[in-house]
Amino acid sequence: MQKKFIVLALAAIVLSGCDTYGETLGLGAGIGAGAAVLVGGDPVTGALVGLGGAALCEEGVICNR
Repeated sequence: MQKKFIVLALAAIVLSGCDTYGETLGLGAGIGAGAAVLVGGDPVTGALVGLGGAALCEEGVICNR
């Protein structure tokens, strides 16, 4: 559980520094895949989840930009 929290916290920090939509999506997918590998999950699924989260963040649904 502690690994998941650390990975999510780092993901939030990295995604907050993105300037463009492409950067946000690319980093979201990469972080999602990496996080999935760290916690023993499927990297493709992790990338898709990261991509979705990044898209929501970029659109202002879950981030206050």
